[in-house]
Amino acid sequence: MVLDLVQAASVSSTSWRIDSVCHKGWQPGGSLHQQAKLQKTSCNCGSMLVNNLLLLQAPISGLVVSQDCLLRWTGFSSSSNSIINRRLRIISSSSSHLQQFGIIKDDRKCNHRLRHPPAAIRDEHGLPDYVHSFENGGTNSREISQEKITARATTGASLAETVTTTEVQTLFVPPPPPRTAPSSAAAAPHQFPLEKSKEVDFAPPKSQTPVAKLSQSRKSQPYVESASEKEAWALLKEAVVTYCGEPVGTIAARDPSDPFPMNYDQVFIRDFIPSAIGFLLKGEYEIVRNFLIHTLQLQSWEKTVDCYSPGQGLMPASFKVLTVFRDGDEANGTEEILDPDFGEAAIGRVAPVDSGLWWIILLRAYAKCTGDTSLQERIDFQTGIKMILKVCLADGFDMFPTLLVTDGPCMIDRRMGIHGHPLEIQALFYQALRFSRDMLVQEDGVAQELKRSINSRLSALLFHIQEYYWLDIHKLNEIYRYKTEEYSDDAVNKFNIYPEQVSKWLFEWIPNKGGYFIGNLQPAQMDFRFFSLGNFWSICSSLATKSQAEDILDLVESKWDDLIGTMPLKICFPAFAEDEWRIITGSDPKNTAWSYHNGGSWPTLMWQFTVACLKMGRPDLAQRAVEIAEKRLSRDRWPEYYDTPSGRFVGKQARLFQTWTIAGFLVTKLLLRNPEAASWLTCDEEEAPVVSCHLDMHPRRKKFSPSSNSNIV
Repeated sequence: MVLDLVQAASVSSTSWRIDSVCHKGWQPGGSLHQQAKLQKTSCNCGSMLVNNLLLLQAPISGLVVSQDCLLRWTGFSSSSNSIINRRLRIISSSSSHLQQFGIIKDDRKCNHRLRHPPAAIRDEHGLPDYVHSFENGGTNSREISQEKITARATTGASLAETVTTTEVQTLFVPPPPPRTAPSSAAAAPHQFPLEKSKEVDFAPPKSQTPVAKLSQSRKSQPYVESASEKEAWALLKEAVVTYCGEPVGTIAARDPSDPFPMNYDQVFIRDFIPSAIGFLLKGEYEIVRNFLIHTLQLQSWEKTVDCYSPGQGLMPASFKVLTVFRDGDEANGTEEILDPDFGEAAIGRVAPVDSGLWWIILLRAYAKCTGDTSLQERIDFQTGIKMILKVCLADGFDMFPTLLVTDGPCMIDRRMGIHGHPLEIQALFYQALRFSRDMLVQEDGVAQELKRSINSRLSALLFHIQEYYWLDIHKLNEIYRYKTEEYSDDAVNKFNIYPEQVSKWLFEWIPNKGGYFIGNLQPAQMDFRFFSLGNFWSICSSLATKSQAEDILDLVESKWDDLIGTMPLKICFPAFAEDEWRIITGSDPKNTAWSYHNGGSWPTLMWQFTVACLKMGRPDLAQRAVEIAEKRLSRDRWPEYYDTPSGRFVGKQARLFQTWTIAGFLVTKLLLRNPEAASWLTCDEEEAPVVSCHLDMHPRRKKFSPSSNSNIV
C-alpha cells in the first residue's frame, strides 16, 4: 500500500500546504484516494508538536493531481540542481482518543521540536518505507474514517525549522488496549507510582524449555519486600526521567557525590533494559511504551562524526532531555527537546552497535508481557525494525556469519581487545534476528526478503558459534594438538590457530565438567576469556544447545569463587595485567587489572544470569548470587562495579547509586518470584536442524569433482 502524502517540487523559497486530505480507504497494494486542496504559502516558523511523526525527505521531479484529486508520486530526478529536498512533517493532534494509546500528544502539555529530521528509507520503487502498510490481525484491508490532515512540504528548511500545529482528527487507527492495563495509567507524571502498583499475574509460557517453578506452598504465602528492595524501588523512582510530562526512561546514575556526571545523567538504551523489565514485572507499562516510541523517533536522525554520517538504522547509545528557549529566543518561552548521542560525543567515539539489538529485545518483551502487539505492528515500528536489520545484514568484506564490529561496541565500551566478532554482540544479534522474524509483518516484498535473509543468517550463525566458539577440556586438548598452515577445504585448524597462543592459566582453570563460549574468534586469534554476558545470553537466545547451556552453568558453579566471589558477577575472566594490559588497553587507567571492564564485578549482570538459570531450571544458582549481593549493595550505596579478583572493594571510579545496579537487583528478585516471566526474554531451540557447511555443499567442490579418470596437473 502506498500512502500518497506527496511533497511538491519547487525551486523557490515558497512551500505547498496540503490543507485537507480526505482518506476514502486503505487497501494494501493499491493507492490511497485523497482529495487535496493545495495552497501556495510562504514559509513560516512556529511550534511543532510531534510524537509519532513521519519525516520524509526526498528529491521530487513532479506532482500530478488527477481529475479526482488522486495524488501520486511520478518520478525522481537522480541529478538536478533545480530539485531541492523536501521535508514532509505530519503534525499530530490534541485528540484525547489518540493520546490514550500514545500515538500523539496534547499540544497544551508541551511544544517540542526534533533537531535533525531523518533521511528517508526507500524501497525498490523509490518510495519511502514509511508508506508501506502492516497487517492487522490477518486482515487484508483497513478502513479509516474520514480525516483531515494539515501538512506542509517546505523547501530549503533548516534543521531547527518548525511548522504550526493544527488539529488532526485521525492519523492511524488506534491499536487495541493492552490485556492488562496498568493501574497507574491516569496517574500524574510527577506521581509516577512504583511501590503501590500491583504485580503482573503471569501465565505459564508455552515453551518446551524447562522453566523453574516455585512450590505451591511458597506461592500461597504473601511476599514481604526486604528493606533493600524497598530502598531500591524508591531510588529507581527517583531516577525516572520525564519528557513533556511523561516518563521516558531512567538516568544512568544519581550519585550526589559526583560533581561531574559527564553522560551518567542521560538515558542509555542498554542501561534502561533492566529498569524496563522491572517496570513490566510491576505492571508499569507506560514508561516502557514511551521509551520505545521516543527512541524509535531518534533512530533516523542525521548525525555526523568529522563530516561523516553513520548508517541509517543506528539507534543512539543514549539521549538527554534538554530545556531550551523556543526558536532560540528567551521571549518565546522554553520547550523540551530530546538530544541523542550516537557516539559522536562518547569517550573514544564508540558506535553503540548493541542499542538496536536491545531495543528489539525489549519490544518483544513488552508485547509478551502486555499481550499488546499493536505497537510492534505499527508502520513506524515495522520500518524501524527493518532499518536495524538492513544495517546488521548489509553485505561487506567479512567471510563469517558473525557480526563484525570495532572495539567498544557494547557494554564494554572502551578499548579491551574485543574488536572483531565478540560473543556478546553475536548472542544479542542472534536473538534480535529471531525476535524480528516473529515481529515482521509479512505483507510486502521487503519483509519477505528480510525473512529469507534472516533464516539464512540464523542457520549459518548458529553452526558457526556452536562449532568454533565452544571450548571444553576436550576441545582444548584438540587445539593443543593443532597442526598449522593447512591449505585445503577440509582443514581441521580452519582459522590457523597456533597452539602457543593458548594461555597457561587455561590449562589449570578449565574444569573436567563444563565449558563455555570463548570471547572472540578471528583468523589466527582466539580470545579465551570467559565473558559473562555473552555466555548467559547465549543460553537465553538458544544460541547454545541444551547440553552447552548446562555446561556453562556447571562451569559457573565449579568456578564460583572466580566468577561470583564476594560480589556477582565478573564481566570477564581473567583480567589483563602488566604487558597485556599496556598493549591491549593502551594503558587505560580505568581498566587496570580486576577493575571496571578488565575483570571487574558488575552486580547488574545478576538479572541476565537469573534469566539463564531460570530457563535451564537452576534457580538455586541465581538465588545464591542475589543473597550474596543483597548483603552489601545497600550498605555500599549501590555502586556501578567492584574491584579486586573476589570483588571485595567498591570500584575506584565506580559511580554510586547506579540505576542498572539497582534495577538488576530488583529484576533478579522479581524473576525468582515469578520465574515464568523469563520466557519474555528467551527463545526455544530452533525446530529445524542446523544446516552445517559440509564439504559436499562447498561451491568449489560443486564446480569440479575429479573422477578416477581425471589427471590433475
